[in-house]
Amino acid sequence: MTDQTSAPPPAAAGRTPHFVSQEKWDPYVAERLTADQEKYYMAGQWKLMWWRFRKHRPAVVSMIFLGLMYFTTLISEWIAPYDLHSRHSAYIFAPPQSVHLFHEGKFLGPFVYGLKTARDPETLQRVYTPDLARPMPLRFFCSGAPYEFWGMIDGTFHFVCPPEGGQFFWLGTDRLGRDLFSRIVYAARISLTIGILGITLSFVLALVLGGLAGYYGGWIDSVVQRITEIIKSFPHLPLWLALSAALPVTWSPLVIYFGITIILALLDWPGLGRAVRSKLLSLREEDYAAAAQMMGAKPARIIGRHLLPGFMSHLIASATLSIPSMILAETALSFLGLGLRPPITSWGVLLNEATDINVVAVHWWLMLPVVPVVLVILAYQFMGDGMRDAADPYA
Repeated sequence: MTDQTSAPPPAAAGRTPHFVSQEKWDPYVAERLTADQEKYYMAGQWKLMWWRFRKHRPAVVSMIFLGLMYFTTLISEWIAPYDLHSRHSAYIFAPPQSVHLFHEGKFLGPFVYGLKTARDPETLQRVYTPDLARPMPLRFFCSGAPYEFWGMIDGTFHFVCPPEGGQFFWLGTDRLGRDLFSRIVYAARISLTIGILGITLSFVLALVLGGLAGYYGGWIDSVVQRITEIIKSFPHLPLWLALSAALPVTWSPLVIYFGITIILALLDWPGLGRAVRSKLLSLREEDYAAAAQMMGAKPARIIGRHLLPGFMSHLIASATLSIPSMILAETALSFLGLGLRPPITSWGVLLNEATDINVVAVHWWLMLPVVPVVLVILAYQFMGDGMRDAADPYA
């Protein structure tokens, strides 16, 4: 019998020959991921946020700047050349001293010129002129003015010390002869921490009250909503002024500090509370929340372990944008004389000395405490924008 098997017909001219893969068929080949794909698809929510946040360059720079600012609050005594309350009666309203490196063409390292004091016969004001014939080198990592580190440990170590037999007023002095740069460094400890403490209290109130209103609804939701509407209906600045003025002047500065913090937190939580409520109203009907409830989970566990983590990143981003408002509020109240009071020193307390326009016109350096306020507010805004974009799953 003749074999009927024949070779496949040759490909027609101009046509691509048919290709058949000889590899074994694998039904799971589409599910395999490369190392890069697996790293991305298996990453958690916070890691994805960090990857997106790193692409926002202004936010990253702002985060580094704020980290350095908060780190300086831990070592304010080492950074400041003088103690917070050190007075130099011979140098009242002394202008800022410039730091130089070269004297008459020779490199001497960082130094300042001594100050010569005279009295203007017409205005009777002190006039300071640099003594160009007397360069005075600065001292670094040295023993200087004594202090109590965080009010507990005596010390004399400073990163920068005044020259031997001279003074170093980098940003000038105030009406009592106190070094303005040292006071700004110490004031950062108060102004920066009051925002963190205030937003922490506000965050807790928003989670508790907003969570109860969004999960239970009913009369609890109505009561919480009426409270938030009443608080938000008042203009913030007059309410801040009224509550701050109500604090007794006989209270200690530390109690006043916590009182101002609590006031700022009580007036700031309604915005975050409404965000928590609206999210919980939509998430409490999801299948996983209903399944947890049917398995006997208590409301506190359902809210804390299943509902809140789903939008915690958005809350953190919103809270970050609220910190600048608290810093500005404290600065405004202290500037008006209704916030923190001496001997506690904040940036607002320092700016309170610049309320007289005649003083500012002559001694312009008294307005320098506003510079760190502006820089910190801008840094928080940039970082908050970056965190908000990173927390958005559709960005």
